[in-house]
Amino acid sequence: MFTLVRSRVRTAALALSAVAALAFGTTTTTTTTTTTGATAAPAPAPAPAKQGPTSVAYVEVNNNSMLNVGKYTLAGGADNVFDVAVIFAANINYDTGTRAAYLHFNENVQRVLDNAATQIRPLQQKGIKVVLSVLGNHQGAGFANFPTQQAASAFAKELSDTVAQYGLDGIDFDDEYAEYGKNGTGQPNDSSFVHLVTALRANMPDKIISLYNIGPAASRLSYGGVDLSSKFDYAWNPYYGSWQVPGIALPKSNLSPAAVEIGRTSQSTVADLARRTVSEGYGVYLTYNLDGSDRSADVSAFTRQLYGSDAVYTP
Repeated sequence: MFTLVRSRVRTAALALSAVAALAFGTTTTTTTTTTTGATAAPAPAPAPAKQGPTSVAYVEVNNNSMLNVGKYTLAGGADNVFDVAVIFAANINYDTGTRAAYLHFNENVQRVLDNAATQIRPLQQKGIKVVLSVLGNHQGAGFANFPTQQAASAFAKELSDTVAQYGLDGIDFDDEYAEYGKNGTGQPNDSSFVHLVTALRANMPDKIISLYNIGPAASRLSYGGVDLSSKFDYAWNPYYGSWQVPGIALPKSNLSPAAVEIGRTSQSTVADLARRTVSEGYGVYLTYNLDGSDRSADVSAFTRQLYGSDAVYTP
């Protein structure tokens, strides 16, 4: 097995636009305990009162804490800067014995999940949704090469079971590093991702499903008369420091043409992309790689444009 550590620095020259979607799902108002002993999420805090686009923060948990997402508020109030926190990342791995894909957590992702009470619940209690991103892992397994509908549905059940077990708010798909064809796996096919997302949406109708639009899965959103667009909730461009409108049939309120890497995309570009997000009527603003430093200057560069307020960092 491989444990993936990587930096996702991209420019607009890298390739085509991203498509992704995610939406806030309802959260149970009753605390439950799974058969494995994990406790589901309690009722969240009331929805923030702030007006403006949804802010998303990916966190590389190999290096950083999910709790960093909850350390930023808007000046003059208690509103969170970030609305969605993405755990980056679990993996889709391949078992050469059973010839089947399976969901894998490296030790850092597993630590976050096992310590949901201290790493996830504090965010949810502030009204921040917590989503698990799933990424290829150089083993040939990917979202786009399930050989049968049954195989795709089996992996969808692993995903939805994980969301239920750890009290998460949804799943994010990132089709990178699969290395399709490795270990005797198949090449991407047109039905695989449609079957996978259709099954996952049926399993968790009120949870987030988002797509970081990159790789073969992102270009295979329709099969057999089924268009996946409506099964996603938001969509975003994955190329940091650039503006690219996701090519998916969702309203502007669910799209993020802007994508920035906190601390690496210049503050002027961060501000320009945020200003354009508002002026052109888009409803999501994507950020990546929030670390444990005081990034209030970088964060304020977009909050001033999105919400008319500076960001305040509270350690």
